[in-house]
Amino acid sequence: MRQYLEFEKPVAELEAKIEELRRMPASGEINIADEVARLSAKADAQLKSIYAKLSPWQKTQVARHAERPKAAGVIAALIEDFTPLAGDRAFADDAAVVGGMGRFRGTPVVVIGTEKGTDTETRIKHNFGMAKPEGYRKARRLMELAGRFNMPILTFVDTSGAFPGIEAEARGQAEAIARGIEACLSAPVPLVATIIGEGGSGGAIALAAGNSVLMYEHAIYSVISPEGCASILWRDSAQAPVAAEAMRITAQDLKKLGLIDEIVPEPMGGAHRDPETALASLGEAVEKQLKALLGLPPEALKAKRREKFLAMGKVGL
Repeated sequence: MRQYLEFEKPVAELEAKIEELRRMPASGEINIADEVARLSAKADAQLKSIYAKLSPWQKTQVARHAERPKAAGVIAALIEDFTPLAGDRAFADDAAVVGGMGRFRGTPVVVIGTEKGTDTETRIKHNFGMAKPEGYRKARRLMELAGRFNMPILTFVDTSGAFPGIEAEARGQAEAIARGIEACLSAPVPLVATIIGEGGSGGAIALAAGNSVLMYEHAIYSVISPEGCASILWRDSAQAPVAAEAMRITAQDLKKLGLIDEIVPEPMGGAHRDPETALASLGEAVEKQLKALLGLPPEALKAKRREKFLAMGKVGL
């Protein structure tokens, strides 16, 4: 059963009527097929109208939708012959970060993603996508492996942020994130990063400091969650919609600011409504960005990556 967001209620009511009609036995009193077609057209128009003017806070809700494609689903759809690799060779394996080797449209790659899970059991297993130090150390290990075997790196980010628990801090969370960013910036191979849902704080940047950074149309990317920002500035998490507007967290805002390279279109109503189409669009976008980077020498890749991030935030004097 489809999960609807609060602002999708008008569409939910229409689609409920459509389903009710489809379950009705045919009779001469009403042409069910014609009525279904009429309501379907109305629902599509309503959905198009709603999604044409989403606020940053509504986009945040879409980015967090439980039925959006997750990293594991992206890997399953886009990567052939995927072989998962586990552990950081220092402490443990962190299920919040998934990764391994495979082929992307014929090209051997190392792929890494933050995985939130799709139901209660898997969300608990993957710690809701909030990685601990061992997760970032695993990611760094895989990036170094990619460099050793000259394999491009693809990352798929969907996290509200790194795990903030005391045990993570005790095991060096800040250092692990910093080393993860360093590994991204120093990788001698192409690195294409995509924000597929939430890109939260350093927990996202540790996997997303790439040559090319993509975002799904309704994904968000920010230094802190809207709720966290509102709690700090207004001491009231209920001000999250105001914070989301001020923070410029949408793909559209970030593209204008030059912080990302490409927006990946989603099907009308969000990627959760048609994951197959959304994943096909993602595959095309990643392939285009990767092709532009293949063949560049290691020093050029590292220099372009460094220049890209050093240029962010510059203002004219």
